[in-house]
Amino acid sequence: MPNPKRRHSNQRTRTRRAHDFLKLKSISKCTNCGAAIMPHRICSHCGFYGGKQVMTIKVKSKSDQKES
Repeated sequence: MPNPKRRHSNQRTRTRRAHDFLKLKSISKCTNCGAAIMPHRICSHCGFYGGKQVMTIKVKSKSDQKES
């Protein structure tokens, strides 16, 4: 089997690998509050999934922040 005669330059190597970088994750909007969430996940702001209340989210008030 033939072997490479010369070493590939850095530019040629980087050009070949240009498409290998990470892609951005897809983002969708919550149907209830409009917050940006990942698809098929419960909204961390309001607790809704698929238009239904799945879990309750505790909201810290200003008085709770002063105590701790």
